[in-house]
Amino acid sequence: MSNALKQISVYATLLAIGGGVGWAGSRYLNERETPTAASSPQPPVAVDVAVRESPIAQVPVQIESAPQNPNFIAEAAEKVGPAVVRIDSSRTVNSGIPDTLRRFFGEDAPLPPTQERIEQGTGSGFILSTDGRIITNAHVVEGASTVRVTLKDGRRFEGRVLGTDAVTDVAVVKIESADLPTVVLGRSDELIPGQWAIAIGNPLGLDNTVTAGIISATGRSSNDVGIPDRRVRFIQTDAAINPGNSGGPLLNDRGEVIGINTAIRADAQGLGFAIPIETASRIADQLFQNGKAEHPYLGIQMVDLTPELKDQLNQQKNLGVTLATDRGVLVLQVMNNSPAAAAGLQPGDVILKVNAVTVSSAAEVQEQVENSQVGELVSVEVLRGDDNQVFQVRPTAYPQN
Repeated sequence: MSNALKQISVYATLLAIGGGVGWAGSRYLNERETPTAASSPQPPVAVDVAVRESPIAQVPVQIESAPQNPNFIAEAAEKVGPAVVRIDSSRTVNSGIPDTLRRFFGEDAPLPPTQERIEQGTGSGFILSTDGRIITNAHVVEGASTVRVTLKDGRRFEGRVLGTDAVTDVAVVKIESADLPTVVLGRSDELIPGQWAIAIGNPLGLDNTVTAGIISATGRSSNDVGIPDRRVRFIQTDAAINPGNSGGPLLNDRGEVIGINTAIRADAQGLGFAIPIETASRIADQLFQNGKAEHPYLGIQMVDLTPELKDQLNQQKNLGVTLATDRGVLVLQVMNNSPAAAAGLQPGDVILKVNAVTVSSAAEVQEQVENSQVGELVSVEVLRGDDNQVFQVRPTAYPQN
């Protein structure tokens, strides 16, 4: 990368992370940990293209009348409740002074011995098949190879963690049994704000708790939610969810699963988020089959281009690049030895289309790339200076480590 383009990357990154009020972060919903992560203030920054999401369907929606049965929530909970499980996990963690701090004490200074302790947590999940296939959040079972699964009827099983995917926060667990109760999967790609939403889980250790609200919004990006390391377009709901709800189902008014409850805003009430069921099901299928999930990876850092950002960058004459548009997605950095680098993409390019679909945000770029497969050519149209150019990029698997 030239010095001028490096300056673009640094300057635009500073613009992206400076000024404005950012989200305070979100909390995962299992009781073991409640990590928070501050999302980038506007304009949002995406550090790679890594998750295939089902596009939000832009189709006419038939507005249905409110359910005629006043007990529809109770009936949905009765229908699904037996298939919602409690997941108790434990993992061994080391305590003590890490090796990275050794230099502060001197190489020869004696350090306190590292001690191991058991960290326990509780989350939720739901049964997909009668033979004991269960889906939950990755952070619920993180670091555990086996977990204890408890059904609503009191039966307990030892569960094996068959796979986790940190990119989407989806995990799968298997218990050995037969004729188990199961959920019915619905669709989330046609949801509209205002529809009913029902959550079931084990918040704060209170098993099979049912709460209800509405769908508040759809298509929330990971930056919006405050966990920018995730690559999911979340469903937002005001149905009350709390620590321990992680991995539990979000239902529609018919008792069909439309999402997996996964995060709450740490600094607000009535803001909960769920992974769309289409995303969760797709990842779960890969995890059951292969023990891992693959996500197409381009290897770019990008930011949404706005008129304000364009003006600010163009005023920096020392950058050596003049932007001719104020719409699209600005490439800040191209990772070394990445598919994007091999295809010829450069910092300063403005992405206009991916696979002939117009994009105006980094989240839309991610969606379009993830509609492809690893190793499948992706067409990326960019504006470089005053010229439109099209590059063929062949994504590799997203690097997990």
